[in-house]
Amino acid sequence: MQIVLFEDRTWSKFLPLVYTKPVGDLRIGILKIAEKYQKIFNAEVHHETRVHLHGLFPPASVKADLHINARLMPDRAIVDAISALGGNQSLMRDGVLLAEHRDTNYNDTTTEVQYEGKPNLLNQITDLYTLNGEALKFDFDLLTKSKRSIDIHATNTLIGNSDLLYIAPGAKAYASTFNTTDGPIYIDSDAEVMEGSHIRGPFYLGEHSQLKMGTKIYGATTIGPHCKVGGEVSNSIIQGFSNKAHDGFIGNTLIGEWCNLGADTNTSNLKNNYSKVRIWSYRDNQYADTGLTFCGLIMGDHSKCGINTMFNTGTVVGICSNIYGGGFPSKHIPSFMWGGSDGAVEYEWTKALDTITRVMQRRSIELSVEMIEMLKYVFESTAVQRHSPTQSQE
Repeated sequence: MQIVLFEDRTWSKFLPLVYTKPVGDLRIGILKIAEKYQKIFNAEVHHETRVHLHGLFPPASVKADLHINARLMPDRAIVDAISALGGNQSLMRDGVLLAEHRDTNYNDTTTEVQYEGKPNLLNQITDLYTLNGEALKFDFDLLTKSKRSIDIHATNTLIGNSDLLYIAPGAKAYASTFNTTDGPIYIDSDAEVMEGSHIRGPFYLGEHSQLKMGTKIYGATTIGPHCKVGGEVSNSIIQGFSNKAHDGFIGNTLIGEWCNLGADTNTSNLKNNYSKVRIWSYRDNQYADTGLTFCGLIMGDHSKCGINTMFNTGTVVGICSNIYGGGFPSKHIPSFMWGGSDGAVEYEWTKALDTITRVMQRRSIELSVEMIEMLKYVFESTAVQRHSPTQSQE
C-alpha cells in the first residue's frame, strides 16, 4: 500500500513553518505526521504538496491507494474509519475531505461516507502546540506497544507511573526528576538529560538531543532530534536541529529546524491585560485573532536571534532571519531579514546561504542543490513582505 498526504487549501495557515516542508512533514507529538501514518498502516508515505517542494519531497511515482488530509491527526476512531473505506469511497466531515480510498477504476469520482465523530484537524498553526499533549500520548502508546524501557539510573527520581517513562537504549539521564503524573515521557536513543533537570510529561526528547544542566520542562513539550535545550520550556515544539542551549523562557512556542536562540532569549506568552493574542497571518496578510490567551513565538527554519533577545506575545518570524539588539523587535519579522527593534534590512541571499551552509556542515549535512533551489524560491517569493509597511509593530 502507498499513502499520499495531500494539502488542502488551508496549507498557508501553517506558514512560516511550511515554507520549507509540506504540512505532513511537521512534527507534533513524537512523530512527524507522515511518520504516524507510516507506522499505523505500515505503508510507504508520499506528499502531495506545492511545486517548489517537489525536489525535496517528490510525488508518488505510482498511483496511491489511500489519500489522507495532511492536517488530519490520527486517533483510534479515525484510523478505524479510514481502514473501513471501500474502493472509490471518500471520508467527509462538514464538507472537508478527510481521506479517500482509490482503486484501479478511480476516475475522479467517489462515493462519500460521512464521518460521525469529531476529527482532530489542525485548523491553524497554534493547534500544533494546543494539540501536542494529545499527540504525545497517542504516539507514546503507538511506539512503546512492544518495547521495554531501559532501567532508570538510581540517581534519578521518578514521580508517577513507571510504565509512562520510556528511555531508549543509548540514552543517558542522571540526577534528574521525571514526573509522569500528567502524561508520558519518552527519551529517545542517544539523547542526554544532564544533571539537575526537571521534566513533567507529556514530553519527548529526540534522538541525539540534549537537555543542559538544570533545564526545566513543563508538559506538552516536544524537542526533536539533534537539539540542545536549556532554561525553561513550556508547551512548545522544536522541530529539530535547533538550539536553545542557555537560560531563558519559551512557552506556547513553535520553533522550526536549524534555528538558534541566543543566551537568555525570552518569549512573552501572555499579554498584560490577559486579552486574546493576535498573530501575523500569511494567509490574510494581516494580524488575526488566534482565540487564545497563551501564545509565544513562532519561528521558521534557519532563523536565529542574539543574546538577551525579547520576543513579544505572539511574535512571528519567517525563515532565514537574524534578529538582534535591545528592545522588542516587531511582532512580524518577514523571511530573510537582518536586524531588530532599531530597524532591519534584507538579509542578502549569498550571505544567508553561506550561513546556512556552515551551520549544516557543523552537523555533517551538506546543503543539497534541491534545498538551495527551494530556499531561493522562498527568498524571491517573499520579497514583497520585506518591503511592505505591514511588517511594522502591531
